Amino acid sequence: MNIGLYAAATGIEAQNVALATISNNLANISTTAFKKSTVEFQDLLYQNLKPQGGDSGGGGVVPVGIDIGNGSQVASTTKVFTKGDFKQTGNQLDLAIDGDGFLEVKMPDGTSAYTRDGALKIGPTGEVTTIDGYPILSGFQPLNTGSSLYISQNGEVSAVSDSGKKSFQIQLARFANPGGLQSIGNNLYLDTSASGTPQLANAGATGLGFIRQGFLEMSNVNVTEEMVNLIMAQRSHEASVRAIQSGDEMLSRVNQIRRG
Repeated sequence: MNIGLYAAATGIEAQNVALATISNNLANISTTAFKKSTVEFQDLLYQNLKPQGGDSGGGGVVPVGIDIGNGSQVASTTKVFTKGDFKQTGNQLDLAIDGDGFLEVKMPDGTSAYTRDGALKIGPTGEVTTIDGYPILSGFQPLNTGSSLYISQNGEVSAVSDSGKKSFQIQLARFANPGGLQSIGNNLYLDTSASGTPQLANAGATGLGFIRQGFLEMSNVNVTEEMVNLIMAQRSHEASVRAIQSGDEMLSRVNQIRRG
């Protein structure tokens, strides 16, 4: 068995994951509150042909050994929750979270998901919802059509309409390990055992972000950085392909020698 061929093949598979991840980052440059992903690699088990520290004979100790690697694999794809740039919209229902925190969303099955997408809408019954119509929890109360809203940085909401004035407090959720959240699309995340359970508190409380009304958080993807990553992944992929081609040529020459 030619170990080099298999090692190079694992490199191709790993870089395919990297290319897919980078492509997804670039595809979501304009996605509200999108968080880029990074790929982390690790090497595979080694074949230890000559152990370090072994007896070299006569009481000597082998200072170095012979380890042959078996390639690489993707260890994880990790979401990076750095803050994206803010875009001013002037829409009273557009909110940006300046710092840590997520809005809690009620899913159709009654469970909770979490989002940083603050492009909120008012549903037919007055509920504040996501763009897909999922109700926003986080302390939001139904609003009357035509309500005039003022939302402070601390998440205190004052809604004035023909029916009167209503006040309520926005709460945000945070996680001990946001990188452990599960992405499910539509700018939504689910908590997992890796992320920890959500901790709810008022916006602006210790460790939580402030609310910026009339703004939206944009994607945190840096185009230049992703293009550099794309080039590096492509070069690594090409190098692994060339390694397979070189290994195949070497085996072909060995076979020709045998026939001779």
